[in-house]
Amino acid sequence: MRRGDLDDLALFAAIARARSFTRAGAELGLSPSALSHAMRQLEARLGVRLLARTTRSVAPTAAGERLLAALRPALDAVEGGIAALADWRDAPSGTLRLTTFSYAARTILSPRLPQFLLDHPDIAVEVVVDDRLVDLVAGGFDAGIRLGESVELDMVTVPVGPPLRTVVAATPGYFAARPAPATPADLKDHVCVNYRLVGGGGLLSWEFERDGQAVRIKVGGQLIVNDERLAAGAVRAGAGLGYMMEDDVAEDIAAGRLVQVLDGWCAPFDGCRLYYPSRQAAPALRALIEAFRWPRPAA
Repeated sequence: MRRGDLDDLALFAAIARARSFTRAGAELGLSPSALSHAMRQLEARLGVRLLARTTRSVAPTAAGERLLAALRPALDAVEGGIAALADWRDAPSGTLRLTTFSYAARTILSPRLPQFLLDHPDIAVEVVVDDRLVDLVAGGFDAGIRLGESVELDMVTVPVGPPLRTVVAATPGYFAARPAPATPADLKDHVCVNYRLVGGGGLLSWEFERDGQAVRIKVGGQLIVNDERLAAGAVRAGAGLGYMMEDDVAEDIAAGRLVQVLDGWCAPFDGCRLYYPSRQAAPALRALIEAFRWPRPAA
């Protein structure tokens, strides 16, 4: 192997995984033009085309996919060995920038982040709460916390919370004036509290599943919000039927203040996951991952 070939092969693997010179360059701290030049030289030395380029995208050729499959275990082993050296260094330090959404901020970060900061006095954390999905690299974030189903497939993910479930509920007074829905289709006859997705601008569909049958319903009602607490407050006041996280209203349902319906249609789904763009996490991020990983290790 020629001197420098290993570096160029690592660059190729990063570009192939990111499917973009720009994203790979942001991850590696190199310009897209420098990466493109390195790839042309590598392809010339190997005598085979590794990447198919268009004006908008880049993807491995068949030869590139074969090379990537051979490289991945070796590069992962090298990165793992380098990362393990942190065990012999000083305590992790630095600043972490996290993006998340309001539910995760309230249920994942709020209860656990203060203790993490106390345990790691040399780590500073900046949290940006935004219900819109953001590009980690473009936004300058080290990691994010989102529902597992919304994380891009090329991200490294770590579960940081249990499975979740959304439920449909309203007050006894609301149901005194109308029959409870027996199926999701019956929601057309109900006053529902809608949630607007700020990023896409549309209304959140109510999703159900039963016996392998998935159903997405657009509901109608008097109120549209983009704040889950405001939605829950309206439901608790009897203003409509709500579609809410089960753990947010479990006590209300148990106490009889809310009545749950369509229970058999509300299936659990993946909970919150911490995600980041590279398998080689900085020591500060690794410390955060271990502190937040789910299920939590036994004491």
